[in-house]
Amino acid sequence: MDNPHDPDVNFKLDIGTAQPEPTIHTRGQWSSKIEFLLAVAGQIIGLGNVWRFPYLCYKNGGGVFFIPYILFLFACGIPLFLLETSLGQYTKQGGITCWKKICPLFEGLGYCSEVVVLYSSIYYIIILAWAFLYLFSSFNSELPWASCKNSWNTETCVEFDGKADYFNMTVYENATSPVREFWERRVLNITGNIHEMGNIRWELALCLLLSWIICYFCVWKGVKSTGKVVYFTATFPYVMLAVLLVRGLTLPGAIDGIKFYLYPDPSRLADPQVWMDAGTQIFYSYAICIGCLIALGSYNKYNNDCYKDCVYLCLLNSGTSFVAGFAIFSALGFMAYEQNTDISKVAESGEFIQESLKRHKELYNEQFRPDSIYGCSVLFCGGFFLGGDN
Repeated sequence: MDNPHDPDVNFKLDIGTAQPEPTIHTRGQWSSKIEFLLAVAGQIIGLGNVWRFPYLCYKNGGGVFFIPYILFLFACGIPLFLLETSLGQYTKQGGITCWKKICPLFEGLGYCSEVVVLYSSIYYIIILAWAFLYLFSSFNSELPWASCKNSWNTETCVEFDGKADYFNMTVYENATSPVREFWERRVLNITGNIHEMGNIRWELALCLLLSWIICYFCVWKGVKSTGKVVYFTATFPYVMLAVLLVRGLTLPGAIDGIKFYLYPDPSRLADPQVWMDAGTQIFYSYAICIGCLIALGSYNKYNNDCYKDCVYLCLLNSGTSFVAGFAIFSALGFMAYEQNTDISKVAESGEFIQESLKRHKELYNEQFRPDSIYGCSVLFCGGFFLGGDN
């Protein structure tokens, strides 16, 4: 028997009797529930889980940060996540028209969310272009950010390999790493000041174009193409994360990094900024209020059990963030060990993100071929898939 509350059933009067007449649907559906789960997982689990969450834990008192984070998760994250997903599943509409179907005055909410998505896509696609450039740059006999022998390196470039205590030597006080110089002088080609426009970085422009083309072909047939792509793009980053985690935990200094990650500072709970960061991270990492969950949920079957799906996806998202912290801080602990310095100096430096990402070559020196070409290729492919699914 048809569900009398199904909004997709129209009623047609025939000789004074209301006869249900199902509407012919033109909107596609997921071939299976696993496609929906993988698509949503790929949407909400991204670079913010790997970069932002571990940094916020360190910044806001280590393990104490989990208290406001978990409170916001169950008070705001899961309920709003379920609300948006079920709204799309019930109305069978996208992020704009679903609000119009509820109340025409709410249609502006949909347009506002699309503006947010537009701006997010513009800056996220830049990160994918960077990942592509690093990926292509790793196809060399020697990683270009592993030495100071390149044309873009300066006289102050120093390869910190832990074989000497560089930090106690005055001559190296203003030294820069080859990683940083590759990023600033090769990738970005930073100018002297903001008044200098600089030249077009054609390599980055081509990588940007390639990123847009790949993203287009992933969605050009709607759920038919997206549902198949996510089988790989949503699972491969977990393979990458597992490799980083296992390898990172076996490196010297990793335990110190883990302690630094989890060591609690209860006094930080009195700081309002800690609670603001926890709430912001929940809304940011769960893609709430931007219409994506509504759109993905609209391709579900009407009677799909979205409650269980949302709970499982939310727990998976937060669990991934927590585990990613172990991978990142074990690498930071190893970096501090190699540089013979305190881990707080590594974590507090402006190179926290780029060092934790681009200096993972050390994690592969023994496990993969020399200069970790294969390892870095896997790393940057995983980074592209994380950002691409978002």
